[in-house]
Amino acid sequence: MKVLAAFLALCSLATAQNLSPEVRKFVTVDAPVVALKHVRIIDGTGAAAREDQTIVLTHGKIESLSDASSANVPKDAQVLDLHGYTVIPGLVGMHDHMFYPVGPGSFGEMSYSFPRLYLAGGVTTVRTTGSLEPYTDLEIHKAIEAGTIPGPKIHVTGPYLEGSGSWALQLHQLSGPEDATRTVNYWLDEGVDNFKAYMFITHDELAAAIDAAHKRHAKVTGHLCSIGFREAAALGIDDLEHGLFVDSEFTPGRKPGECKDEEDPVLMSKLDLSSGPVHDMILDLIKRHVAVTSTLPVFEMGAFSGRPTLQSRILDALSPDARTLLLERVARSSDAAAIRKRYGTETSPWPAAFKKEEEFEYAFSKAGGLLLAGLDPTGMGGVLAGFGDQREVELLVEAGFTPVEAIHIATSNGAQYLGELDRIGTIAPGKQADLVVIKGDPSKKIDDIENVDTVFKDGIGYDSAKLIESAKGAVGIR
Repeated sequence: MKVLAAFLALCSLATAQNLSPEVRKFVTVDAPVVALKHVRIIDGTGAAAREDQTIVLTHGKIESLSDASSANVPKDAQVLDLHGYTVIPGLVGMHDHMFYPVGPGSFGEMSYSFPRLYLAGGVTTVRTTGSLEPYTDLEIHKAIEAGTIPGPKIHVTGPYLEGSGSWALQLHQLSGPEDATRTVNYWLDEGVDNFKAYMFITHDELAAAIDAAHKRHAKVTGHLCSIGFREAAALGIDDLEHGLFVDSEFTPGRKPGECKDEEDPVLMSKLDLSSGPVHDMILDLIKRHVAVTSTLPVFEMGAFSGRPTLQSRILDALSPDARTLLLERVARSSDAAAIRKRYGTETSPWPAAFKKEEEFEYAFSKAGGLLLAGLDPTGMGGVLAGFGDQREVELLVEAGFTPVEAIHIATSNGAQYLGELDRIGTIAPGKQADLVVIKGDPSKKIDDIENVDTVFKDGIGYDSAKLIESAKGAVGIR
């Protein structure tokens, strides 16, 4: 795997200078040697920000870091004076689909808009974490690597490993363990490098999928319902998506293998994290080295009345039909009569459940668990590529992490899980020059993470505003 990673890195560097005219129009910095002078650095390790630094980039890699006062800047360097700016590692999005909800139970591939928006938001590496069109995702990956379209580096996840009874017509339903094994091996041969188990998968199907994937050094994550977290951990799963929101093992009266009710906010808000079954589950996941992927933005949307603010940049990115559908969904989610009918109370239980999820993620991480960051651009349709990744970092701070800890989770932790921490995830000499230039200081004001100016991928600087402008009105269509 290390040899393959090194080969892919060399291929990426080789193609970085061979960009198509379509990609070139977004490039603002492209020189063999680049110096970012007088910049604040948040290096992704969780360490405090360092003021007035200079970063030298050479042929797509980080050559050196030093105090600006003592920096040795090569004479042939393209110099950027970045007083008032911060540089962080490129975000590593660990639940970053290429599809978007276009109707009830229906999702469309955003092969044009999402790669642009991910890169514009400072996301330089993504794991798609479930594919509805895996061949399309593989072709997007190839096109980005070839320099014909702009976008992040992509770890393509195979098609959902789903069992019988699925609610989604776009998913293949496994017929048993043999089918699970065959599916994993087929898609590994086609070029995906990880898998995601889904809600109705059986115990035996999940066991077979994990075994087949691990034999070929691939990892499996899961958005589960029929199987609880501890059961999945015992089977050897590598990662679990969404946290407490989808862990069915605490549902009263649930039978083994049953997907009874995916989300119960009333029950969830009452769970005790300090002792008992949930606390034991946290310790068990950590003992078995199972990561958890945070996807707070998709749950925030609809959990709170008036949250999050529907920013103009999000509404502008949507097609007219997608914008109308989103606004209708937001209105329905805060309808007092509907809340009263469903829960028998004037107060929605979702805000309390959301806070419990934040507490769970904080407790899991502080106990030694590997917490990953994603957005999940599904749900009501207000969580978009790139913008949602930034919101995830902000919500991690709301959950109790310091800004530099949240950035560490969204960069270094993802790189560690992917086995790429030697190349990306932190700012250090010898690593790939995947960097985000931000106006302001997110170490003091995390909202500044939205002020992306330039995104470097393999040392090439892309204009965030131009990428966003190019995707205007496209989400929901392409």
